Amino acid sequence: MVNKGKDAERGRKESGRRSGDRGRYGRLSRERVLAAALELVDREGLSALSMRRVGAELGVEAMALYRYAPSKDALLDGLVEALFIELQDYLDATDTDTDTDTHTASTGAGEAEATAAGSSPEGPEWRTELHRIALATYRVALAHPQVVPLVATRMLAVPLAQRPLAVLLDHERVLTLFEEAGLDENKASLAFRAFNSWVLGYIFVELRAMVDNPEESDPAFRLGLHRMPVQELPRLRRTAPALAEHGGPEGLAAGLSALLDRFVQDVV
Repeated sequence: MVNKGKDAERGRKESGRRSGDRGRYGRLSRERVLAAALELVDREGLSALSMRRVGAELGVEAMALYRYAPSKDALLDGLVEALFIELQDYLDATDTDTDTDTHTASTGAGEAEATAAGSSPEGPEWRTELHRIALATYRVALAHPQVVPLVATRMLAVPLAQRPLAVLLDHERVLTLFEEAGLDENKASLAFRAFNSWVLGYIFVELRAMVDNPEESDPAFRLGLHRMPVQELPRLRRTAPALAEHGGPEGLAAGLSALLDRFVQDVV
Protein backbone atom coordinates (compact mmCIF):
# COMPACT_ATOMS: atom_id res chain seq x y z
CA MET A 1 0.00 0.00 0.00
CA VAL A 2 2.83 2.37 0.85
CA ASN A 3 4.55 1.69 -2.45
CA LYS A 4 1.34 2.29 -4.34
CA GLY A 5 0.91 5.61 -2.54
CA LYS A 6 4.43 6.67 -3.42
CA ASP A 7 3.90 5.62 -7.02
CA ALA A 8 0.70 7.67 -7.19
CA GLU A 9 2.43 10.69 -5.69
CA ARG A 10 5.32 10.33 -8.12
CA GLY A 11 2.86 10.09 -10.98
CA ARG A 12 1.16 13.31 -9.93
CA LYS A 13 4.48 15.14 -9.73
CA GLU A 14 5.56 13.89 -13.13
CA SER A 15 2.18 14.86 -14.57
CA GLY A 16 2.58 18.32 -13.07
CA ARG A 17 6.01 18.71 -14.63
CA ARG A 18 4.68 17.64 -18.01
CA SER A 19 1.72 20.01 -17.73
CA GLY A 20 4.17 22.80 -17.01
CA ASP A 21 5.95 22.09 -20.27
CA ARG A 22 3.00 21.31 -22.49
CA GLY A 23 -0.62 22.41 -22.37
CA ARG A 24 -3.72 20.73 -23.69
CA TYR A 25 -2.98 21.98 -27.20
CA GLY A 26 0.81 21.75 -27.29
CA ARG A 27 3.89 23.43 -25.90
CA LEU A 28 3.39 26.76 -24.18
CA SER A 29 4.73 30.06 -25.46
CA ARG A 30 4.16 33.68 -24.53
CA GLU A 31 2.05 34.13 -27.66
CA ARG A 32 -0.22 31.21 -26.72
CA VAL A 33 -0.58 32.40 -23.13
CA LEU A 34 -1.56 35.91 -24.23
CA ALA A 35 -3.90 34.56 -26.90
CA ALA A 36 -5.66 32.40 -24.29
CA ALA A 37 -5.94 35.36 -21.91
CA LEU A 38 -7.34 37.55 -24.69
CA GLU A 39 -9.91 34.92 -25.67
CA LEU A 40 -10.97 34.49 -22.04
CA VAL A 41 -11.43 38.25 -21.51
CA ASP A 42 -13.27 38.64 -24.82
CA ARG A 43 -15.65 35.91 -23.74
CA GLU A 44 -16.13 36.61 -20.02
CA GLY A 45 -14.70 40.05 -19.27
CA LEU A 46 -11.75 41.29 -17.23
CA SER A 47 -13.25 40.08 -13.96
CA ALA A 48 -12.73 36.50 -15.14
CA LEU A 49 -9.00 36.94 -15.73
CA SER A 50 -6.69 35.07 -13.39
CA MET A 51 -3.62 32.91 -13.73
CA ARG A 52 -5.71 29.92 -12.71
CA ARG A 53 -8.36 30.55 -15.37
CA VAL A 54 -5.80 31.11 -18.13
CA GLY A 55 -4.01 27.95 -17.04
CA ALA A 56 -7.27 26.05 -17.22
CA GLU A 57 -7.84 27.37 -20.74
CA LEU A 58 -4.46 25.95 -21.75
CA GLY A 59 -4.71 22.75 -19.72
CA VAL A 60 -1.83 23.55 -17.33
CA GLU A 61 -1.37 24.57 -13.72
CA ALA A 62 -1.28 28.30 -13.01
CA MET A 63 2.36 28.04 -11.92
CA ALA A 64 3.31 27.01 -15.47
CA LEU A 65 2.35 30.51 -16.68
CA TYR A 66 4.75 32.49 -14.52
CA ARG A 67 7.58 31.92 -16.98
CA TYR A 68 5.58 33.90 -19.57
CA ALA A 69 3.71 36.34 -17.31
CA PRO A 70 5.25 36.56 -13.82
CA SER A 71 2.31 38.40 -12.24
CA LYS A 72 -1.28 39.46 -12.75
CA ASP A 73 -0.07 42.94 -13.73
CA ALA A 74 2.25 41.39 -16.32
CA LEU A 75 -0.73 39.48 -17.70
CA LEU A 76 -2.71 42.72 -17.95
CA ASP A 77 0.18 44.39 -19.75
CA GLY A 78 0.31 41.34 -21.99
CA LEU A 79 -3.29 41.90 -23.02
CA VAL A 80 -2.42 45.44 -24.08
CA GLU A 81 0.56 44.03 -25.95
CA ALA A 82 -1.67 41.46 -27.69
CA LEU A 83 -4.05 44.23 -28.75
CA PHE A 84 -1.25 46.29 -30.31
CA ILE A 85 0.30 43.23 -31.97
CA GLU A 86 -3.07 42.54 -33.56
CA LEU A 87 -3.20 46.18 -34.65
CA GLN A 88 0.19 45.85 -36.34
CA ASP A 89 -0.87 42.61 -38.03
CA TYR A 90 -4.04 44.33 -39.23
CA LEU A 91 -2.05 47.26 -40.64
CA ASP A 92 0.42 44.91 -42.32
CA ALA A 93 -2.43 42.95 -43.89
CA THR A 94 -4.32 45.97 -45.18
CA ASP A 95 -1.09 47.56 -46.43
CA THR A 96 -0.72 44.71 -48.91
CA ASP A 97 -4.13 45.40 -50.45
CA THR A 98 -3.60 47.32 -53.66
CA ASP A 99 -7.03 47.34 -55.25
CA THR A 100 -10.51 48.26 -54.01
CA ASP A 101 -11.92 44.74 -54.22
CA THR A 102 -9.14 43.23 -52.12
CA HIS A 103 -9.29 46.12 -49.66
CA THR A 104 -13.05 45.71 -49.23
CA ALA A 105 -12.74 41.97 -48.67
CA SER A 106 -9.99 42.24 -46.06
CA THR A 107 -11.27 45.17 -43.99
CA GLY A 108 -15.02 44.76 -44.20
CA ALA A 109 -17.95 46.59 -45.70
CA GLY A 110 -18.03 49.22 -42.94
CA GLU A 111 -14.53 50.42 -43.70
CA ALA A 112 -15.21 50.37 -47.44
CA GLU A 113 -18.25 52.58 -46.84
CA ALA A 114 -16.12 54.92 -44.72
CA THR A 115 -13.55 55.18 -47.48
CA ALA A 116 -16.25 55.83 -50.05
CA ALA A 117 -17.67 58.54 -47.80
CA GLY A 118 -14.33 60.30 -47.74
CA SER A 119 -13.17 59.25 -44.27
CA SER A 120 -9.74 58.34 -45.66
CA PRO A 121 -9.22 61.44 -47.80
CA GLU A 122 -6.77 61.90 -50.61
CA GLY A 123 -3.70 63.84 -49.61
CA PRO A 124 -0.09 63.42 -48.57
CA GLU A 125 0.96 59.87 -47.78
CA TRP A 126 1.59 60.68 -44.11
CA ARG A 127 -1.95 62.00 -43.73
CA THR A 128 -3.53 58.98 -45.41
CA GLU A 129 -1.47 56.69 -43.20
CA LEU A 130 -2.58 58.46 -40.01
CA HIS A 131 -6.18 57.92 -41.07
CA ARG A 132 -5.42 54.28 -41.75
CA ILE A 133 -3.86 53.81 -38.31
CA ALA A 134 -6.81 55.52 -36.62
CA LEU A 135 -9.34 53.37 -38.46
CA ALA A 136 -7.36 50.17 -37.79
CA THR A 137 -7.15 51.05 -34.08
CA TYR A 138 -10.91 51.59 -34.07
CA ARG A 139 -11.56 48.24 -35.75
CA VAL A 140 -9.27 46.25 -33.47
CA ALA A 141 -10.54 47.96 -30.32
CA LEU A 142 -14.18 47.29 -31.16
CA ALA A 143 -13.29 43.64 -31.74
CA HIS A 144 -11.96 43.46 -28.15
CA PRO A 145 -14.12 45.89 -26.13
CA GLN A 146 -13.39 44.18 -22.80
CA VAL A 147 -9.66 44.83 -23.20
CA VAL A 148 -9.91 48.49 -24.26
CA PRO A 149 -10.09 49.88 -20.67
CA LEU A 150 -6.61 48.45 -20.07
CA VAL A 151 -5.21 50.71 -22.78
CA ALA A 152 -6.05 53.59 -20.45
CA THR A 153 -5.44 52.08 -17.02
CA ARG A 154 -2.15 50.34 -17.81
CA MET A 155 -0.79 53.50 -19.46
CA LEU A 156 -1.49 55.27 -16.17
CA ALA A 157 0.34 52.58 -14.20
CA VAL A 158 3.28 51.71 -16.47
CA PRO A 159 6.09 54.20 -17.29
CA LEU A 160 6.76 54.84 -20.96
CA ALA A 161 10.01 52.87 -21.15
CA GLN A 162 8.42 49.80 -19.51
CA ARG A 163 5.47 49.51 -21.88
CA PRO A 164 5.35 46.55 -24.29
CA LEU A 165 7.45 46.96 -27.42
CA ALA A 166 4.34 46.71 -29.61
CA VAL A 167 2.94 49.80 -27.89
CA LEU A 168 6.19 51.73 -28.25
CA LEU A 169 6.43 50.82 -31.94
CA ASP A 170 2.94 52.25 -32.43
CA HIS A 171 4.07 55.50 -30.78
CA GLU A 172 7.17 55.57 -32.99
CA ARG A 173 5.10 55.01 -36.13
CA VAL A 174 2.80 57.96 -35.40
CA LEU A 175 5.66 60.29 -34.46
CA THR A 176 7.48 59.37 -37.67
CA LEU A 177 4.44 60.38 -39.72
CA PHE A 178 4.24 63.77 -38.01
CA GLU A 179 7.92 64.23 -38.72
CA GLU A 180 7.21 63.44 -42.37
CA ALA A 181 4.49 66.10 -42.23
CA GLY A 182 7.21 68.66 -41.48
CA LEU A 183 6.52 69.21 -37.78
CA ASP A 184 9.42 69.87 -35.44
CA GLU A 185 9.74 67.90 -32.19
CA ASN A 186 7.63 70.29 -30.13
CA LYS A 187 4.77 70.45 -32.64
CA ALA A 188 5.03 66.71 -33.28
CA SER A 189 4.65 65.99 -29.56
CA LEU A 190 1.54 68.19 -29.39
CA ALA A 191 0.09 66.55 -32.49
CA PHE A 192 0.93 63.09 -31.11
CA ARG A 193 -0.95 63.85 -27.89
CA ALA A 194 -3.92 65.19 -29.81
CA PHE A 195 -3.98 62.23 -32.21
CA ASN A 196 -3.99 59.65 -29.42
CA SER A 197 -6.46 61.64 -27.34
CA TRP A 198 -8.90 61.85 -30.23
CA VAL A 199 -8.62 58.23 -31.39
CA LEU A 200 -8.73 56.64 -27.93
CA GLY A 201 -11.31 59.10 -26.64
CA TYR A 202 -13.53 58.43 -29.64
CA ILE A 203 -13.26 54.68 -29.04
CA PHE A 204 -14.09 55.05 -25.35
CA VAL A 205 -17.18 57.09 -26.22
CA GLU A 206 -18.24 54.49 -28.80
CA LEU A 207 -17.95 51.73 -26.19
CA ARG A 208 -19.55 53.53 -23.25
CA ALA A 209 -22.53 51.83 -21.64
CA MET A 210 -25.80 53.49 -22.62
CA VAL A 211 -28.58 50.87 -22.52
CA ASP A 212 -30.42 50.61 -19.21
CA ASN A 213 -32.81 47.78 -20.15
CA PRO A 214 -31.94 45.72 -23.27
CA GLU A 215 -35.35 44.01 -23.14
CA GLU A 216 -37.24 47.26 -23.75
CA SER A 217 -38.19 48.16 -27.31
CA ASP A 218 -39.19 51.73 -26.50
CA PRO A 219 -36.06 53.92 -26.84
CA ALA A 220 -36.87 56.03 -23.79
CA PHE A 221 -37.29 53.05 -21.48
CA ARG A 222 -34.45 51.19 -23.16
CA LEU A 223 -32.11 54.04 -22.23
CA GLY A 224 -33.75 54.55 -18.83
CA LEU A 225 -34.62 58.18 -19.47
CA HIS A 226 -37.33 57.94 -16.82
CA ARG A 227 -34.52 57.71 -14.26
CA MET A 228 -33.24 61.18 -15.19
CA PRO A 229 -34.90 64.18 -13.49
CA VAL A 230 -36.69 66.24 -16.15
CA GLN A 231 -36.09 69.62 -14.55
CA GLU A 232 -32.37 69.12 -13.94
CA LEU A 233 -31.39 67.29 -17.13
CA PRO A 234 -33.67 68.47 -19.96
CA ARG A 235 -30.99 68.69 -22.65
CA LEU A 236 -29.37 65.39 -21.75
CA ARG A 237 -32.74 63.63 -21.88
CA ARG A 238 -33.47 65.07 -25.31
CA THR A 239 -30.01 64.27 -26.66
CA ALA A 240 -29.54 60.81 -25.11
CA PRO A 241 -31.05 58.84 -28.04
CA ALA A 242 -28.62 60.52 -30.45
CA LEU A 243 -25.72 60.01 -28.04
CA ALA A 244 -26.55 56.31 -27.89
CA GLU A 245 -25.91 55.95 -31.62
CA HIS A 246 -22.38 55.03 -32.70
CA GLY A 247 -20.53 57.66 -34.69
CA GLY A 248 -18.78 54.96 -36.71
CA PRO A 249 -15.60 55.31 -38.76
CA GLU A 250 -16.99 58.35 -40.55
CA GLY A 251 -17.15 60.34 -37.30
CA LEU A 252 -13.68 59.20 -36.34
CA ALA A 253 -12.25 60.34 -39.66
CA ALA A 254 -14.10 63.67 -39.70
CA GLY A 255 -12.68 64.61 -36.30
CA LEU A 256 -9.21 63.44 -37.27
CA SER A 257 -9.27 65.54 -40.43
CA ALA A 258 -10.19 68.62 -38.41
CA LEU A 259 -7.43 67.86 -35.91
CA LEU A 260 -4.78 67.41 -38.62
CA ASP A 261 -5.88 70.62 -40.29
CA ARG A 262 -5.26 72.43 -37.01
CA PHE A 263 -1.74 71.08 -36.52
CA VAL A 264 -0.39 71.02 -40.04
CA GLN A 265 -2.10 74.00 -41.62
CA ASP A 266 1.28 75.60 -42.30
CA VAL A 267 2.73 72.59 -44.11
CA VAL A 268 -0.22 71.07 -46.01
